[in-house]
Amino acid sequence: MSLSEFQLIERYFSACGVGRPDVIVGVGDDAALVTVAPGQQLALAIDTLVAGVHFPPDVAPADLGHKALAVNLSDLAAMGAEPAWATLALTLPEVDESWLAGFATGFAALAVQHGVQLIGGDTTRGPLTITVQVHGLLAAGKALRRNGAGVGDEVYVTGTLGDAAVALRLWQSEARRSSDPDAISLYARLHRPTPRMAMGLALRDLASAAVDVSDGLAADLAHVLDASGVGATLDVTRLPLSTALRSHWGGSESEARRLALSGGDDYELCFTAPAARRAAVMAAATHADCAVTTIGSIDAAPGLRLLDAGGAEMVLSGAGYDHFAAS
Repeated sequence: MSLSEFQLIERYFSACGVGRPDVIVGVGDDAALVTVAPGQQLALAIDTLVAGVHFPPDVAPADLGHKALAVNLSDLAAMGAEPAWATLALTLPEVDESWLAGFATGFAALAVQHGVQLIGGDTTRGPLTITVQVHGLLAAGKALRRNGAGVGDEVYVTGTLGDAAVALRLWQSEARRSSDPDAISLYARLHRPTPRMAMGLALRDLASAAVDVSDGLAADLAHVLDASGVGATLDVTRLPLSTALRSHWGGSESEARRLALSGGDDYELCFTAPAARRAAVMAAATHADCAVTTIGSIDAAPGLRLLDAGGAEMVLSGAGYDHFAAS
């Protein structure tokens, strides 16, 4: 007999993640009750993943559970907020207990890793859709914003760029059956992104502005520039590209850099900081075990300028993902 909605919640999600002392009422009531300590602010982020739009329908459910939480934690990292609680709205075409067990396992493992407790949500029938809202805490006035970049600041990015975009192309081809270690590494970047929580927390006293790279570096950095009323110049030869990407990318080096600028699903952090803080930023990156690369600087003139190896300005079309752009 198929599980009822309430049996489903009880079996797979009633004790998902850690048990936090600041949760008064979690899963199982009309609303959750939590305690926010004096002097702290609450950061909220929400993302929806739709089958066939945000993930391939045949992705492993444990990977999907991980990613559904990871993409939200990345938003908290960009704000410098420490994750605390999550809610989950899950729309399912049918009750598949094997799928649910895998999804809950992937979600819970990442939740435990980052001290998150699932405190509520909803389940309903329909096309596979996953909505997660995360709640993070930080001291009042300490949040990283997009509007703080200043002229002369340096532009940084964590990790490597373009891996998820290449992985999606591989996944859509017969190459997804490959056991090549580089291909497996790329698939992990697509299906199990790493939220840069430790780096985000370290940047609260160092960065002037930050954003998570979800729709492509050029598009997401543009949000920072618009909010801050500044421009930026990037040296595209500094863009960090992984050996796995170089191994599986069939195009030229310049095309690989274009992919790094416009490819989505990286979930890295792009941030700015005064040049005088470079040593401190690099020390924080070492402590957080997170690769960080300086890729450019903030200018007074509006707009984003991309310089190639010869110093010529590069024109980028299709700068990032837009859900409602004309196809």
